[in-house]
Amino acid sequence: MPHVALPELIVVLVIVIVLFGAGRVSKLGGELGVAIRDFRKGLSDDPNAPVMPSVPVMPSATVVPTSKMTDTIDTTTPPINR
Repeated sequence: MPHVALPELIVVLVIVIVLFGAGRVSKLGGELGVAIRDFRKGLSDDPNAPVMPSVPVMPSATVVPTSKMTDTIDTTTPPINR
């Protein structure tokens, strides 16, 4: 297996920053840090304690029907017999 040295890591980092942009890379790094911190906290906490997410969860959207559905069956076309 080839050895990855510092110059190769720098080249990969530059390519990632060029592709995704510095803002997005820093955001991903921050989210990774929060995930690792929550994982470590979960390992050390009481297993019976309720788990609360560190990132606020958006409430689910309410679906409002646009038209009233009917329970009638269309009897104008006969069924297809094969």
